[in-house]
Amino acid sequence: MAGASVWVLRDSWPAGGMPWLPWPVHLAAAATVTVEIAARAFKIMASARACGVPLRFRTALTTCLAGDFAAAITPARAGAEPARYLVLAEAGIAPAARVLVLFLELFLEMWSLVLVCGALAWGFAGAGSSARGLAALVGGYSVFVLGVGAAGVLLARRHARGPAPPWVRRVGGHAGHWRGVQRLMRGARSGVTALRHARPGVMALALAGSVVHVLGKVAALPVLVYAGAAALGLPMPVTRAALAPLLLWPLALFYGGVVVPAPGGGGFIEGAFAATLRDAIPPSLFAASLLWWRCYTFYLYLLAGGVAAGRGVLRALRS
Repeated sequence: MAGASVWVLRDSWPAGGMPWLPWPVHLAAAATVTVEIAARAFKIMASARACGVPLRFRTALTTCLAGDFAAAITPARAGAEPARYLVLAEAGIAPAARVLVLFLELFLEMWSLVLVCGALAWGFAGAGSSARGLAALVGGYSVFVLGVGAAGVLLARRHARGPAPPWVRRVGGHAGHWRGVQRLMRGARSGVTALRHARPGVMALALAGSVVHVLGKVAALPVLVYAGAAALGLPMPVTRAALAPLLLWPLALFYGGVVVPAPGGGGFIEGAFAATLRDAIPPSLFAASLLWWRCYTFYLYLLAGGVAAGRGVLRALRS
């Protein structure tokens, strides 16, 4: 990723040295990250309590950071759920409740993405040909995941236990693969059952926290660009056409980066950032925007997660 950043910024590096930003800009960006992490931890805590799982805010916060750390160092963020599962296990949460908490976290994440992307598509209608397309891309991803979950719940009514169907062997699977799928289906079924008996008011608060979390991810780059431009005296129009790419492209890169097998995007995100946002950011601010955006949306989470639960996460990944 460092090499990709150097290659992407070879023509944009400022002549005066490092692309620093004034401290008020960093203060604003750090506040955005703090709100995002706190909202995500609140979402996990509130959704668990709505379904009768007594989860403390501190445990929810450690769960978030552990998942961020594991996601950063594993291919396609595959280590996030095992790391979160381990933190919940070490906190004394029962096995069924752990699966429920992780199911609710993903469920609320997808619904909040649908809501945010729908609002962005409506708010930026006519602001450029890519605005609605980008919102539809991320919204379609969340709808797809929700659809897969719904299919899993339907399958769980008949296939959550028992031997693997014949078609599993025809596609190259075996009994061990099918048992893993059955565990997922039973977890999804248990999650839907728990949702039916959840306290609606507390669950609505959890959904609100999830929406704030997604908005925090969306706001990181506009905060850096507009605060940086204001601090440096650079012209930056406050229009829908200027704001749309700064909001929508990072959202697409963040969730689209899941399909990249290399940990942390392996340089793909840096290259895609340059390809999509070079014309949307003032040239003298571009290098600082890319470097500090990655710092506040990736490296800071990696560091905080390593400090909070790094040793336990590595133990989980080894096992």
